[in-house]
Amino acid sequence: MTTTDVRPGTKDTSARLPGAWGLGLRRGGLELRQFFRQRDQVVFTFAFPVVFLFLFASIFSNDVKGAGITASQLYVPAMMAAGIMSTSFQSLGISIAIERDEKVLRRLRGTPMPPAAYFFGKIWLVLVTGALETAVLLTVGTTLYDVDLPSSPGKWADFGWIFVLGLTACALLGIAISSVPKSGKSATSVVVLPFLVLQFISGVYIAIDTIPDWMLNIGALFPLKWMCQGLRGVFLPDSAKVLEQAGDWEFGRIALVLGAWCVGGLLLCLLTFRWKNRRDG
Repeated sequence: MTTTDVRPGTKDTSARLPGAWGLGLRRGGLELRQFFRQRDQVVFTFAFPVVFLFLFASIFSNDVKGAGITASQLYVPAMMAAGIMSTSFQSLGISIAIERDEKVLRRLRGTPMPPAAYFFGKIWLVLVTGALETAVLLTVGTTLYDVDLPSSPGKWADFGWIFVLGLTACALLGIAISSVPKSGKSATSVVVLPFLVLQFISGVYIAIDTIPDWMLNIGALFPLKWMCQGLRGVFLPDSAKVLEQAGDWEFGRIALVLGAWCVGGLLLCLLTFRWKNRRDG
């Protein structure tokens, strides 16, 4: 039996490898650099919800009867929720499916990098892009459509946990749905269709009081409807409660549903995520 002696005054660094968190930060920096280098993707990601907000707010600009707000103001928090889901669910669902198809995931899995570091990197990506998207939409809403910023710390706290829970739930669902497409080419169709349907039945494009109850009940099974409702409760006056299905903001229920989707999304990821395509064996 032989041993390796370490000289006095020197440090044994052979076993000291960067942890998953440290590597995740570096991976997140790489993800962000790759994202911002693709200018067309950056412009489309941030401009898409802003353009839709401008279109809907311009077409439907009348006062909402009995709510004390205009239709333009009603669209601002809804588009913010859709923007959060776009930068998390849609972005991750498509990009991970493409990376899997191009065998990027297989190569990463063959390196000493802990698997968790890859997902930490994606979390940093959606956190930064989601925050920027929200800031852009909030700026447009306050400057063009007279949406008031919350005046109490409690409202800002509500905004914080809705943003974090909603972004986390949608990001986990995006990772889970990335395993559904059979190839990178079909990823956009597979991911965008359910997201588009959810926007129509969750109160993004159509006012919540004009959507049939059975559609709202389906939309209530998913995070987007609750994100829209929660952000309306943060940025709209209490007089707008009458537009909600329950006649109230239901912050407690919103927290429970989004928290449950965080747990459920994590379980779906653990059960379904694959590092290589099914056709690769």
